[in-house]
Amino acid sequence: MKKIFFTATLFLLSLQVFSQGSTDYGAGLKFNLNEDGTKFMRVIAWNQIWMRSAQMNPGTMIGGEATSTATDIGNRRLRFLAYAQVSKRYMILTHFGINNQTFINGGAAGTSGTGGYGAGKKPGLFFHDAWNEYAVALPEKDKKFSMSLGAGLHYYMGLSRLTMASTLNFLTIDAPIFNWPLIENSDQFARQVGLFAKGKYGKLEYRLSYNKPYATNLVPTNVTNATNAVAVDNSGMTKWSKAGYFEYQFLDQEANLLPYKVGSYLGTKKVFNVGAGFYTAPDATKTSVNSAITKHDIKLFSADIFLDLPVGKKENKMAVTGYSVLYDYDFGPNYLRNVGIMNIGSVDPNFTGNRAIAGAGNAQPTIGSGNIWYTQAGVLLPNNEAKPKIRIQPFGAVTYKNFDALEQSSTQFDVGSNFFLDGHHAKITAQYSTRPVYTSLTNRSGSLGDFVVQLQIYL
Repeated sequence: MKKIFFTATLFLLSLQVFSQGSTDYGAGLKFNLNEDGTKFMRVIAWNQIWMRSAQMNPGTMIGGEATSTATDIGNRRLRFLAYAQVSKRYMILTHFGINNQTFINGGAAGTSGTGGYGAGKKPGLFFHDAWNEYAVALPEKDKKFSMSLGAGLHYYMGLSRLTMASTLNFLTIDAPIFNWPLIENSDQFARQVGLFAKGKYGKLEYRLSYNKPYATNLVPTNVTNATNAVAVDNSGMTKWSKAGYFEYQFLDQEANLLPYKVGSYLGTKKVFNVGAGFYTAPDATKTSVNSAITKHDIKLFSADIFLDLPVGKKENKMAVTGYSVLYDYDFGPNYLRNVGIMNIGSVDPNFTGNRAIAGAGNAQPTIGSGNIWYTQAGVLLPNNEAKPKIRIQPFGAVTYKNFDALEQSSTQFDVGSNFFLDGHHAKITAQYSTRPVYTSLTNRSGSLGDFVVQLQIYL
């Protein structure tokens, strides 16, 4: 509790310091390449700093010392994005940065110990996105149909709105991670290399892609009974994947220039969308029964709904935001993957109690064959000041997971608030989250919690 109080105190001090004034950051840096501005380059930069106080899974140690709690501060995202409209129809985009740097991990490959390349230091920049795009049919007001074709390392990965979410304007502090079901296995930080088509037909927006997944090579554990077989990521000679997302936009139409879906408009638009998507990859996982290898397709589907509306009197600038998605995941028999965001824990070899099957630190069963239902909602509280110093948006989220590999399902919660100093350009977010702890495939022993404060700035 002392560590949670300490983190909460830091949050309040940060809020006091940052609320002294706000800056009009605009929409990034834009450089016109011709007189009328139809050819231009735009640059966006952002960072998200996390301060955390968390309960660790049973059997965790940090820096060689056993512990049940931990506090830290780290770099969740430090990013740069640049795109250029070279002509009316042709655009190129690059997006690079780092993620998940802590005091003990997230540094350059091979960094450990003490010194200039010690633990967690000097992470390597890498490209998140890099693609070229050509508008076959331009989006014009008097035309129902538009289409752009592109190729490269891209984010048009279908499945759901949250799978292509912008990291700049989440409603909650972050994504729940299972919205990126291939994360850092057969993709590069939620991206794959391939071809894509995007556009609109009236109020229907579509996104389709054909991709070459990154190779995976995990070796399945051999079992003698097929009911105990566990699929693992092993794609062999990787076959091409297919992905798509279709969304009907009933009210205001959302921009489709970039793939990044907005999490909360803060009442600046009237949006009500219903969508559905898929991702499929042949022979992407394997099981072993009596030393006989069987290949399995990855087949992922989703349906979702998104609402963002101003409510109440116009002068109060109040708004509601809601999103709900149902995922149906099939990676093969009993597939289960544990993930912990910025996980600073490692396994304590001397621990004698019941360990969490997810592993050490803040890891939990996150992705697997089965079903996940996720819902979030938030309210931008009224404020009739012409230039309010702070806007407040409390929110909550609930996740229900029912994985084939686990005998018991789980429900977990997130609750928190955004404190907007200049919209999403400058905000502080505080969130408390629970996560389930399983000590065996048949036993869920309870829940543990994490309290996170995020400082976000983007230009």
